[in-house]
Amino acid sequence: MTMQNIAYTPRDDALRQFDIYWPEQARRSTPPPLICFVHGGAWRSEDKRDHAQLALNLVTATACPVAVPNYRLTPSANEDPQFRHPMHAEDILHFLQFVTGWQDPPCSFDNRSIFLIGHSCSAHMLSSILLDSGSVTPSLTPSQEVLDSVKGLILSEGIYDIDALLATFPAYRDWFIQATFGPSDSYAKYSVLGYTLRSPSSTSWLLLHSSGDTLVDIGQTDAMHKHLQGLYPQGIFINTSDLKEEHNSIFRTDIYVKIVSDFIAKFV
Repeated sequence: MTMQNIAYTPRDDALRQFDIYWPEQARRSTPPPLICFVHGGAWRSEDKRDHAQLALNLVTATACPVAVPNYRLTPSANEDPQFRHPMHAEDILHFLQFVTGWQDPPCSFDNRSIFLIGHSCSAHMLSSILLDSGSVTPSLTPSQEVLDSVKGLILSEGIYDIDALLATFPAYRDWFIQATFGPSDSYAKYSVLGYTLRSPSSTSWLLLHSSGDTLVDIGQTDAMHKHLQGLYPQGIFINTSDLKEEHNSIFRTDIYVKIVSDFIAKFV
């Protein structure tokens, strides 16, 4: 069963809705965890519908429901601060607050056990919520209920350090960074590599990067892995060897679904 266009804020618009895909038959004696996939797209493109097949593949592999939210996007020629970071991540935080407190969903799931999947720019968004970005973006402070509910994050092809990204891909400044974060000589304050833990946490992280990705360099993932190892005593995993495809093409492979489902199976 699929439910589409569920509003997660009082302002019901197409970019603040989510779709959710339910397993056909329950294969568990207890309610399953919820998987949430947050799309990438350089803070300016993609839609939840683009990832319907991936969601269905994850449902089949895990027997868990999979939710895919939209969020507001930055226009490509943006001069209006209201469409800049942290707007996108604020929407995703509202989505997480909704699903952790969802009353009477049509099918059961354990809203105390949530696994988040982020890709590209959404890896930055989710990290800015789960790590302590409060001195820079206090609006991204999650409730303790949300923090306690997130059992694992799977982040692939992630953007974590904007300045380092621009050093490797200087054309990205005019393509999407300046529109998303505003004009600046440096975006160091938005690097999640400077964010610490919000509170003691047992959340596990899996960082993925494809050797075939030409849009985001593997140095982003290596740096995030090193940073997380300094924050957590355990529960930090990395896989940069199994995926071989281009940035978005990883979703069309069986290996991506297997890596994700095997990781989640460790905890449920």
